[in-house]
Amino acid sequence: MGKVEELPDDYDESQDQQAQPPQAPKPTLPEGPGIPSSFLASHAPFPIQKDKIKNDDPMAPELPPAMASIRSYTPEELADMMKKTPLFMTDLENAGDEEGENVMLDALRALQYEGTRAEVALSFREQGNESAKLKQWIDAKEFYTKGIAVLNVKKEDDKWEKPTDFEKEEQMQREAREACYANRALCNLELKNYRSTTLDCAQALKVNPNNVKAYYRSSMALLALDKISEAEDTAVRGLAIDPSNKSLQQVSEKIAARKKLLEGIAARKRADQERKRKEVQLLNTALQARQIRVRKTDQSPDMEDAKVHLTPDPLSPESTLAFPTMILYPMDAQTDFIKAFSEMDSIIDHLSYLFPLPWDSKGDYRPDSVDCYMETTTDGLIKAGKKLPLLQILSGGKVEVVDDLVKVIVVPATKSQKFIQEFKAKKKK
Repeated sequence: MGKVEELPDDYDESQDQQAQPPQAPKPTLPEGPGIPSSFLASHAPFPIQKDKIKNDDPMAPELPPAMASIRSYTPEELADMMKKTPLFMTDLENAGDEEGENVMLDALRALQYEGTRAEVALSFREQGNESAKLKQWIDAKEFYTKGIAVLNVKKEDDKWEKPTDFEKEEQMQREAREACYANRALCNLELKNYRSTTLDCAQALKVNPNNVKAYYRSSMALLALDKISEAEDTAVRGLAIDPSNKSLQQVSEKIAARKKLLEGIAARKRADQERKRKEVQLLNTALQARQIRVRKTDQSPDMEDAKVHLTPDPLSPESTLAFPTMILYPMDAQTDFIKAFSEMDSIIDHLSYLFPLPWDSKGDYRPDSVDCYMETTTDGLIKAGKKLPLLQILSGGKVEVVDDLVKVIVVPATKSQKFIQEFKAKKKK
């Protein structure tokens, strides 16, 4: 059994980028127990049924066993038998014959128990390494997982050969366990299974606390998860063991850069939150000082970014209040929306540019021919002076601003009495 080796933690960085891509290894028969080439050359893959082989030329040479085997079955029969062959098998429950037996499958199962527990685990580790070198991460992960499974089998379920040197066997098991966990961590890292990467690295470090590759792979996974403090701590521990390790130095720089970026984002977020807190505090103070009542409901209208605010500077107590305002024309079922109605503006200031209304074909709505009303906190009405500043109308507590929206009802003077009667009737209902 060869010496245990771990995979480098950065295949892409450690290989010459200009070099030719590695050629896939030529298929060779496995060393040790397996199927010898002589067997494949002289034996048929399936039993030969000579009575089913058609040969129109009696002088023709006898077919080779493999070809004769194929010729003696229909395509459907071949497909059914191939499903019982380990290479093409898709269903273990139906892989046996009439008695549920499959000699080839049983032989392959027996191979995993040839050798000591450590030797079998190391064999899986080596197969994993071969797949990893080809960047076949899923296959490599599967081999490492099988090696770990062999090592984790309970002693009472141990089916492998008994070692002659127990001390050497124990050392080999430790090496195999460390390598399988560390290398499976690499596979998980490449597959972006970052939490699994950290768990595998932790297992490898339990076996060998000085495994620098495990520190590197764990710090890379933690960085990907944005667990910066944990990633930083892991990288520092690895560098304490090997201060000159380039891979750890590089990931440490990445962690530092990411930490600086996140700290900047957090600082801006805190500053923004503090600014908003001060804006809300100053706005509430301004509303209270002006004795303007406000109320929020569970059914606030969607006004996008329109809201009660101080302008021009939300953080200056010298700024003036501005209110989103809805102008309602109930007698004609129409509305207008004013995004920012200053507390110093009067209703007539805005009606002067809203009128004439495009839908007012009769000319009922003119600044001097309409009355303005606002609902009170007691569900009544007040007549709002058109030339009064909005602040004077809102202050005093008779009117409240609900969900950041001021509502002004505009009615032609000739229809005011009718509007008031309908309003009172509606409230009674």
